[in-house]
Amino acid sequence: MKYYLTTPIYYVNAAPHIGHTYTTIVADLIRRFKTMQGFEAVLTTGTDEHGQKVERSARAAGKTPEEFTTIIAAEFRQQWEKLGFKIDHFQRTTSPQHHKVVQGLFKRCLDNGYIYKSAYSGQYCFFDELYVSDAKPGDPCPDCGRPTETVTEENLFFKLSAFTEKLVELHEQNPDFLQPETRRNEVLSFLRQGLNDLSISRTTIKWGIPVPGYAPHVFYVWFDALTTYMSAVDGLDLWPADLHLIGKEIVRFHAIYWPAFLMAAGLPLPKRIYAHGWLLFENDKMSKSRGNIVRATPISDVVGIDALRYFLLREIVFGQDGSFSYDALVGRYNSDLANGLGNLASRTLTMIRQYRDGAIPAPAGAPAIAEQARETIASVIAAFERFEFSKALETLWALLSAVDKYIVEQAPWKLIKKPDAAATLDATLYTAAEVVRIATALLAPVIPDSTAKIWAQLGMSEPLESVRIDRLAWGQLAGGQKIGEVAAVFPRIDAGVAIPKMQELEIAETARQAALLGKAPSPPQDLIAIDDFVKVDMRVGVVLDAQAVKGADKLLHMKVDIGEAKPRSIVAGIAEAYKPEDLVGRKVVIVANLQPRKLRGIPSEGMIVAASVEGGKPVLAGFHEDIPVGARLK
Repeated sequence: MKYYLTTPIYYVNAAPHIGHTYTTIVADLIRRFKTMQGFEAVLTTGTDEHGQKVERSARAAGKTPEEFTTIIAAEFRQQWEKLGFKIDHFQRTTSPQHHKVVQGLFKRCLDNGYIYKSAYSGQYCFFDELYVSDAKPGDPCPDCGRPTETVTEENLFFKLSAFTEKLVELHEQNPDFLQPETRRNEVLSFLRQGLNDLSISRTTIKWGIPVPGYAPHVFYVWFDALTTYMSAVDGLDLWPADLHLIGKEIVRFHAIYWPAFLMAAGLPLPKRIYAHGWLLFENDKMSKSRGNIVRATPISDVVGIDALRYFLLREIVFGQDGSFSYDALVGRYNSDLANGLGNLASRTLTMIRQYRDGAIPAPAGAPAIAEQARETIASVIAAFERFEFSKALETLWALLSAVDKYIVEQAPWKLIKKPDAAATLDATLYTAAEVVRIATALLAPVIPDSTAKIWAQLGMSEPLESVRIDRLAWGQLAGGQKIGEVAAVFPRIDAGVAIPKMQELEIAETARQAALLGKAPSPPQDLIAIDDFVKVDMRVGVVLDAQAVKGADKLLHMKVDIGEAKPRSIVAGIAEAYKPEDLVGRKVVIVANLQPRKLRGIPSEGMIVAASVEGGKPVLAGFHEDIPVGARLK
C-alpha cells in the first residue's frame, strides 16, 4: 500500500527557518508513522524558484536567478539532511522534468477549453503574487498591506469561474478533503461569493517556465508551483497524493486553484489537504520584517533535534497557531523528557541490571497497567491518524505517570530485600520495562534518534523502524532478554547555559544566512523630526456602524463619528480580529488628514490606528479614561 504526502514547496525568498522546519517535522512524523503501519510511505518536499520576487531578490544579491535559487535550494536540502528528515523526493521547480509536467498540465487544460488569452491592466502585489481588484496605484494589498504596483500585460487566463459549483460540491460532499473545519468553512464562504478567472501567465518577466506556443509568456507561480506535487513523482504511480500539508496562509491556492486545475485537466485530485496555523515567537508571528525568526539548527546543536520535535508536537495543537520560546522549550524538555520518559527508562533498566543481572523478568505484569497500556496504544494510534499529535503525547504521558506511581508504590528497592517478594519484584520490573518498550515504539515517529537509543538499551534485536505499530500489544517483551548498556538519553538542561548558547548560535546563523543571500545588515530606521509628527492629525472617534466588505476577508467598512458634520467612511483591515457588531459604540483612534482613497470600490476617508505584527491580528488603540469624540491626540 502506498501513502504519498507532501510539504509545501518552499519559496526561495528566504533561507529555511523554524516555520519551514515545523511543517517538515510533522510530515516526517507522518511518513515514519505510516511506514510503521506497513505503508510504502513517500514524502516530497522542494523549492518554488520562479517569479518576480525571486528575480528581484537575485538582482539585489548580485546573482543570477539560477545562482540564487541553486544556493537556497541547496540550503533547504542540507538543512533537512542535517535534521535527519526522511525526504524521498526533493523537487526544484527549475528542473527540466518539472517543466515538462507543468507544460503537460497546461496542454490538457488548453485542449479541454479552459484557457484563453486576454489583456490585464491593474494593481498587483508582488509579495503575495496577487492581483488586487478595485485598487488605485499605490493602494495597499488587502492581504499583506504592502503597496501595490501597476502592471499592464497580455496574460493567459484559466477559466476558474467555471468550477465554482464543482468546488462547492467537492468541499460540501467531502468534509475531510480540507481540514481543520475552520479552513473548510473559510473556503466555502469564499467560493459562495463566486470566482473570477485566474491569470496563469506573465509576459513582463523572463524568470519562469515558458508556455509552449505562447512566447514570451511564462507560467504564473501557482500554476507552476502546485504542479510540483505531481512532477516530483512523475512516472512512479504515486499520484494522487494522500496528503498535502500546508500553512493556513496558502489554503486558497491549494483548496481552490489546485483542484480546479486538476479538474480541468481530467486528473485525480489529492485525497486530503491539512492546513496548520502560524508559529509565533513569544506570541508574535515570526516574520523577516520583525527580525524575530528563529532557526532550527542552533536549537538542534544545543539541545538536539528530538527536543525541538517533541516540543513543537506536544506544545502546539496541530492546525492552530502555537507559540515558541526558548524558556518553554527547555521547560518542556526537562519536565517531560528528562524527568519523565528519560528517568523512567533509566531507573527501570538500572534496577533490572542491579536486581536481575540485566535480564528481563518473565511474568505477565500488573493487570491494571497492562489494560491502561492497551487503551493507550489504541488511543495514540487513533490520535496520530487524526493528526492530534499533542493529544496523543498527552495520553502516552498519562501512562508513563501511571507506571511511575506504580513503581513508587511497589518500591522495588524494598522488595529486593525480601526473599519472599521475588515474584512481586519480577512483575514490577517487567511492567515498567514493557511500558518503556511500548512508549518507545509509539514515540519512534516523534523522537526517532532518542527512541533508537532506548530501544538498544532494552536489548531489542529488531530495528525500531521495522516494528509494526499497528501490531503493537502488551506482553511482547521477551522474558530473559538481556538489556544493553544503560545511559542517560535525556540529561537535564540548564536553562541559564543553554538559552544564551542557542541565542548566540542564532545570531551567527542569521549572519551566515544573510551572507549566503548577499544581504547586508539592515540599517537603523531614519528618525523623524517633531515637525513631521505634528502633521499627523489623529482624532478620537466612535464607530456608528460596521459592515463586512463583500469579497474581502480582512476588510470592514465603518461609519465613524469624529465630531464633524457627518460621519467618516473608513475601510480597515480588521475583519479577522473584530466582528462588526462588536465595534459599534467603540471609541477608536482615526488618522483624519489622509488623502481619501477607495478600497474595493468603497471610499475610505481616514485610517484606524491599531497595533499589529505582520500576519497577526490587529489590536485597536483605545482609552482607559473617558474622552470626548473629536479630541485630538498629541
